Amino acid sequence: QVQLVESGGGLVQAGGSLRLSCGSSGSTLSTYAMGWFRQASGKKLEFGASIGSTGTTNYALDLKGRFSISRDNARTTVYLQMNRLKQEDKAVYYCNTPKQHWAWGQGTQVTVSS
Repeated sequence: QVQLVESGGGLVQAGGSLRLSCGSSGSTLSTYAMGWFRQASGKKLEFGASIGSTGTTNYALDLKGRFSISRDNARTTVYLQMNRLKQEDKAVYYCNTPKQHWAWGQGTQVTVSS
């Protein structure tokens, strides 16, 4: 059973940076393509970024150039480096496989102040 655990969110000023982490209790993430998703208050869940099993990355258009997805060498943790944050990036961020195979974790809240 895979239990996803997201962390690293917080309050940051516009233009600042945060790095989110995604791990799993119960199973390794090493063999899976993984993605980051986000959901702003009152809005639908949206795709943010993904990284394939071979390292290929893909980004939503409005995140490309500002956000970077990566994984550690042991492939146990997936990261989302978020730079030049904007107020519209405020959301709860979740990780999952790109096809959302697993139950959602608690997510991590990102708040961007002006």
